[in-house]
Amino acid sequence: MAWRSVSASALLLTALMAAPLPAAAQDAVAAAKAVIEKVTKPNPPWDGPTSGPKLQSGKTVVYVSADQRNGGARGVAEGMDEAAKLAGWDFRVIDGQGTVSGRSAAMNQAIALKPDAIVLGALDAAEQAAPIEDAAKQKIVIVGWHSFAKPGPSDTLPVFTNITTDPLEVARAAASYAIADSDGKAGVVIFTDSVYRIAIAKSDAMAEVIRGCPGCKVLSVEDTPLSDTGTRMGPLTTALLQRFGDEWTYALGINDLYFDFMAPSLASAGIGGDGVPHNVSAGDGSEVAFQRIRADQYQVGTVAEPLRLHGWQLVDELNRAFAGEKPSFYVAPAHLFTPANIKFDGGPDNVYDPENGYRDAYKKIWGVN
Repeated sequence: MAWRSVSASALLLTALMAAPLPAAAQDAVAAAKAVIEKVTKPNPPWDGPTSGPKLQSGKTVVYVSADQRNGGARGVAEGMDEAAKLAGWDFRVIDGQGTVSGRSAAMNQAIALKPDAIVLGALDAAEQAAPIEDAAKQKIVIVGWHSFAKPGPSDTLPVFTNITTDPLEVARAAASYAIADSDGKAGVVIFTDSVYRIAIAKSDAMAEVIRGCPGCKVLSVEDTPLSDTGTRMGPLTTALLQRFGDEWTYALGINDLYFDFMAPSLASAGIGGDGVPHNVSAGDGSEVAFQRIRADQYQVGTVAEPLRLHGWQLVDELNRAFAGEKPSFYVAPAHLFTPANIKFDGGPDNVYDPENGYRDAYKKIWGVN
């Protein structure tokens, strides 16, 4: 393949990478390495809530998933199911199947069930504003997971609270890895999905961090739907390799799903599993992403969401709403998994499930065993 041949430009790039960095670039690399040192450490002890209302019994909750093929939305549902069973709540999942029409139909189906609460599982709240307003008029409590670009209550819609790690902190962690690992010489393609405001917040933040490194370059920001990654990522990867060649050394995605479908195109171009571009995800920490990182095959990092913890937190936030109390405002810290630390933090099930006692902490709050 022409873009893999050794050319004069590739030799020049190698020479430039060996050259000493100017002071500003050294500062950017030092800052990035400090971030990576922080976010790759084993998770600290539980820093979430330790008090709250006792369990409100007999509730019915519907989890509307944007797409159950998405490991993040699915993992949160699994955590909620575990906690809801402990609470004795009636819990069910409706799959939006990755389309606007599917998500709208799922929301309308959930409202028709007249539950006590609806959880937005990676549904963009702005997209579903009308059914959210309709549900609120019927006194249905709404909470979100990845439904806004920031955690906490909504200023514009009747959503009690939104659960997510800080998307800007997550984006900074992913982008900092590219800067630190390349010693300030990363050539980056960013993958995002403009359907989701949280995705745009992440990709904008990643681009800003990379542009703050004088020796790094944002080659392209690719807006391609998560729902179409199976058909789009192969041809898009090939096109990007042809366009950027050896300049493209890091791929940053707002979700692991982008990297599920890149490997065949990379392999066809003669790129091994540990070759460039190095793939890093700013969420969610899917099972297959953990497998790729463990095997050193076409992914080197993921800033994983603590999906099951978030499922338990959603139950706790709903319980606070049912009891007439305020949300907890808890935001779990960002945590980056790489081949160097995944054996310590990944767990046997290839998911990020912090061993910080969060289950016991919530049980104590709720007054259950």
